[in-house]
Amino acid sequence: MERLVVASNNKGKLLEFRRLLEPLGFQVVGISEVVGSFSVDETGSTFAANAALKARAACEATGSFALADDSGLEVDALEGRPGVRSARYAGEGASDAENNDLLLKQMADVADEARTARFRCAIALAEPSGVIAAVEGSCEGTILRAPRGDGGFGYDPLFSVAAFGGRSFAELGGSEKDQVSHRAQALRKVEDLLLTRYRQRSAKSSE
Repeated sequence: MERLVVASNNKGKLLEFRRLLEPLGFQVVGISEVVGSFSVDETGSTFAANAALKARAACEATGSFALADDSGLEVDALEGRPGVRSARYAGEGASDAENNDLLLKQMADVADEARTARFRCAIALAEPSGVIAAVEGSCEGTILRAPRGDGGFGYDPLFSVAAFGGRSFAELGGSEKDQVSHRAQALRKVEDLLLTRYRQRSAKSSE
């Protein structure tokens, strides 16, 4: 298997990366398994900018190809918040439960028909020469009035998708979520490039 470093310490994200990429022949490795402590100041104003920052930093730290994602929730009634601050919406170091609680409080008076939202994901692939790809995926849904389900992570218990009868992401099995999720859509866009780059590298190493 070809090793692929993913610039994330999020266990939920790494599980999704492994579920989607290991069937292609990649051994998905979290960055902390390679270099120990790893963090990047996410100073970008967009998901794509933050994904590129993390991919470059991971590539520099490991000297090999690195994949990074930046993702979050955009709620129409909140003018796109929490957006790029999704993971720290309730403050630096906030737990998923704290972020969800804050979102529910802010959405308390929003009518059902106005609770539209989307998950967005940007994925960047970097090699020592720089960032060579940046792709995005999104998934439309609505914000529930209370958490449902005990799977997933982040805002999954509050995000309902029509494609599965209004179940939340946290109520879906992994294979179901992978059919519609923002991260799965973005990963599918970068799969061919990943395979091509690894083949090229293998060919050069055998010359």
